[in-house]
Amino acid sequence: MESYAYILDYLPNGRQTEHGFHREPLALAIGETELKLFELVPRPGVSLTPGTRVPLVPVGGAPAPVDHVRRRIGYDELTVSARTELPAALEAIVRDNAARYLRFFNEAPAVSRRFHLLELLPGIGKKTMQQIVDERRRAPFQSFAEIESRLHLKNPEHLIVGRIEQELSGVDDKYRLFVAP
Repeated sequence: MESYAYILDYLPNGRQTEHGFHREPLALAIGETELKLFELVPRPGVSLTPGTRVPLVPVGGAPAPVDHVRRRIGYDELTVSARTELPAALEAIVRDNAARYLRFFNEAPAVSRRFHLLELLPGIGKKTMQQIVDERRRAPFQSFAEIESRLHLKNPEHLIVGRIEQELSGVDDKYRLFVAP
């Protein structure tokens, strides 16, 4: 269960596709832990700002700004604004949970003699994958900055963000590295 989410878009009048007189405000968000996409209903009088991290459960006795999760949604149901905000939210999630994503660089196994899980990251080919494997044998990576300096690989967190976006949008391979189906 998600405890925190990043707001991708806020729709004060709900979706245009909803019928009826009373449309409730909605926020589109991505969960911080399981990377699920949600439609959230804010508490009355609360306006949510895209790019902010909000608790989904009460924290320290204060009520959460979110009344309830309306439903889980797919990538194709995101608004254009939400899709634009998604990479920045994913970067914040990866940066704030660096240990989880560094573990992937340090522990990703070979699937077969010809294929390695590291190759599923966009921009990683056989040569870069072999450099990563060789470097992590010397010593595990402690930070993204260390990956950058030891491998001369610019912005390794963007590789993770790219893969998460692919998985959210419904990539057609059988491997799910970060997002549950």
